[in-house]
Amino acid sequence: MSSQSLWTPDSWKAAEARHLPVYEDAVDLGRVETTLAKFPPLVFAGEARALKADLANVAAGKGFLLQGGDCAESFAEFHPDNIRDTFRVLLQMAVVLTFASKQPVIKLGRMAGQFAKPRSAPTETQGGLELPSYLGDIINGIEFDAGTRRNDPERMLRAYSQSASTLNLLRAFSTGGYANLRQVHKWTLDHIARSPWTDKFADMADRIGEALDFMAACGVDPTTVPQLQGTSFYTSHEALLLPYEQALTRRDSLTGDWYDCSAHMLWIGDRTRFEGSAHVEFLRGVGNPIGMKCGPSLTPDALLKLLDTLNPGREPGRITLISRFGDDKVEAGLPALVRAVQREGHVVVWSCDPMHGNIIKTNSGYKTRPFDRILREVRGFFAVHRAEGTHAGGIHIEMTGQDVTECTGGLVDITNEALADRYHTHCDPRLNAAQSIELAFLLAEMLNLEATDRAKQAA
Repeated sequence: MSSQSLWTPDSWKAAEARHLPVYEDAVDLGRVETTLAKFPPLVFAGEARALKADLANVAAGKGFLLQGGDCAESFAEFHPDNIRDTFRVLLQMAVVLTFASKQPVIKLGRMAGQFAKPRSAPTETQGGLELPSYLGDIINGIEFDAGTRRNDPERMLRAYSQSASTLNLLRAFSTGGYANLRQVHKWTLDHIARSPWTDKFADMADRIGEALDFMAACGVDPTTVPQLQGTSFYTSHEALLLPYEQALTRRDSLTGDWYDCSAHMLWIGDRTRFEGSAHVEFLRGVGNPIGMKCGPSLTPDALLKLLDTLNPGREPGRITLISRFGDDKVEAGLPALVRAVQREGHVVVWSCDPMHGNIIKTNSGYKTRPFDRILREVRGFFAVHRAEGTHAGGIHIEMTGQDVTECTGGLVDITNEALADRYHTHCDPRLNAAQSIELAFLLAEMLNLEATDRAKQAA
């Protein structure tokens, strides 16, 4: 559909929809959609606008976007400790990046809604039995039997309930004192105490404490500064299951604009961002900030057409472009996209997803992501933006606060043989807490290099 055509929350149904489940019972699906449409919004339009304003600053080179969380949330692993521990790691990463770059870091979780996953094939076969592929807990179950693999719309109601509970806890953590900078020493998880980066983080936390003591000695009471007592924390997920997204779309009472109230930011995946896509059609009409994955198959012309569709008014903060090329392709493929966007005057946040292009399969059958490949892609991403004079504005990672063994390497040195020890993901492998903190310190070095380059240019 044309970006100028009339948009309604269900206009996506006239476009080409890929990677959507087929539900056997249309009446049951309709009942669930009607129920969801009556539920309270999970987030509010004003919060989405606040995130957009924060991202506009990042697009202007005045901040950094940290986006991270589960590959796919699950019903089985839903526990307050898991939510807390992932939040703690993201807080640690943000403090490292803020302290190093002297810029605000926008914290955006892949949480409270990241339940659906596109798959490369609609079915899978085990032991001669062919069943539908696992599409995420919001659609069907991971256990390989016919009943569990049935696409069940009732799962959307459970996903909504879990998202609401997750958001409630995240809001409490971010504003209820847990994120107070005086607590920075307490954010380190016990199970990463053996990490080589723990001492470095502790040293940095000591310096933050000294700075707060200095403020207090100068008569500035840190307890009266809201920015030191809590933090803004936003949620995001891939807007894949459009019946769910449509059911949670609301018209804002203040502006009259439509917002998808399932999350603050939604993104379009590499498989659903083609011209004429139902997912593009849906997201062009909501006021939320929008992310879009950009991989090797995306041409500059196609990217510019999508930007004109999703952001015809060229609103700063509206679009985050998330590159995911693979460590061996980023420096060859990304520059053409960056140049095209710059040439046409689009203002976007450039973020790096170093996870999805770097999956390999080991001889033991486990999928993994080698840490050195992840780091090479991040370095390539920063190198491209330094060369083009643009801002490397964000990182998008799949990670967890749990002590998993899913990605090999890092200074914790997870080997291929150790993958089986604690391989818990419901989909793709995630960085564990120690690897995530290590990545944050390495990112901090790159942000410092970028800042040095800018200072030289300004001089």
